[in-house]
Amino acid sequence: MTENTQYMTSTSTTTDASEARAARDHRHDMWFRRTMMGAGMLVLVLLLSIAGSTLWGGSEAFRTFGFGFLTSTQWDVVNGQFGAVVPIFGTLVTSFLALLIAVPVSFGIAIFLTEVAPVWLRMPIASAIELLAGIPSIIYGMWGLFIFGPFMAAHMAPWINDHLGALPLVGALFQGPPLGIGMLTAGIVLAIMITPFITSVMHEVFRSVPTTLKESAYALGNTTWEVVWDIVLPYTRSAVVGGIFLGLGRALGETMAVTFVLGNAHQFSASLLMPSSSIASVIANEFSEAYTDLHRSALIALGFLLFVVTFVVLAAARLMLMRLSRKEGL
Repeated sequence: MTENTQYMTSTSTTTDASEARAARDHRHDMWFRRTMMGAGMLVLVLLLSIAGSTLWGGSEAFRTFGFGFLTSTQWDVVNGQFGAVVPIFGTLVTSFLALLIAVPVSFGIAIFLTEVAPVWLRMPIASAIELLAGIPSIIYGMWGLFIFGPFMAAHMAPWINDHLGALPLVGALFQGPPLGIGMLTAGIVLAIMITPFITSVMHEVFRSVPTTLKESAYALGNTTWEVVWDIVLPYTRSAVVGGIFLGLGRALGETMAVTFVLGNAHQFSASLLMPSSSIASVIANEFSEAYTDLHRSALIALGFLLFVVTFVVLAAARLMLMRLSRKEGL
């Protein structure tokens, strides 16, 4: 009788301890889930707060100029006339030029590192890419202003004007004085800046392709290009597109490097050799000297427009990645 009582007591104690442990684990799991949900919601709150604060700060400019703020090319601080067309145009053009140059170069470097380069050469080049990614943007801007800009004015711009400026249809894009600074110079400097980021992403995802797939393709007689085009790219295209848009996001918001080499001129020109301005460079140049409420509001409104442009671009990238993922699932 005593043994049965002791056994029942021990069993009851073990059951109570198990229930207490389960309740404690459930409570800790709930705390963990709520903490993680709070962290996730914090991102949305910050996003909405940034958008709301910039929209509120730029409300005076939007009320004063209305839709004309998005269609006007004027930026006259003295007379209080502000338009966002030139900064938006400069931001989009320089970012597009940067992608146009950086994507093929990044693709070539990543393929070289994963498929072509000897083993002893891969580590130095990969380390150099990481070092380039860590250089501050102001260093790129100073290099562009003092080194690349004069080289552009003395050698590249005259050749571009003489040879590409005479082409039909697109000749107007390459006509202009050899100033050395302008949208083309800014696009090239931006391309140099974002190439390490895109290359790093492409290199990592190309390395994730199973070796058996590539070896099977080589065993069937495919060349290196065929393996890359038919095996590597289809396997990694979603991540590659994501890396490209990551570089685009960096180019859209770049400030200091573009400020040094873009020219900061509020004039609309179809020529890539002419100076222009970007949203980030205008804000960086003029915010400390904005002495009227309307001027400050116009600059904050530009910041809101940059937020909208970046959000639209990244949202389009997300939709593209979702479509690619669905196709891969099929």
